[in-house]
Amino acid sequence: MATNRTLTMIKPNAVKNGHTGAILEKITASGFRIVALKMTQLTSSDAKKFYDVHVDKPFYKDLCDFMISGPIVAAILEKENAVEDFRTLIGSTDPEEAAEGTLRKIFAESKSKNAVHGSDSDDNARIEAGFHFSRREQF
Repeated sequence: MATNRTLTMIKPNAVKNGHTGAILEKITASGFRIVALKMTQLTSSDAKKFYDVHVDKPFYKDLCDFMISGPIVAAILEKENAVEDFRTLIGSTDPEEAAEGTLRKIFAESKSKNAVHGSDSDDNARIEAGFHFSRREQF
């Protein structure tokens, strides 16, 4: 059964470039309700823990370094079929391959600086939401 929540992070490049408001507007205009939201800065330890699933991949160190390079905006989003619908909204990891109108097509700089993260499964959405937000921070 699909969950109704997913997690997103607006990545450091998109925050630095002033795209936070426009990204959040597109998210809410697509029918998602924001149930938790915060700006924060990941530590090296945070990034390594969050991306532990990629520890053996060649991009792991660069990804962690990028994610600690500036503040991020984390949000829990709610909508029926949230994970799948949000993955559609953000588009392909590579903005060159992303569909027109998707967040990554509009806001990403490159495959490695792709502007937004979106949970890839219901289980990861729950884990990632718990990583960034306590229960009292979720509405």
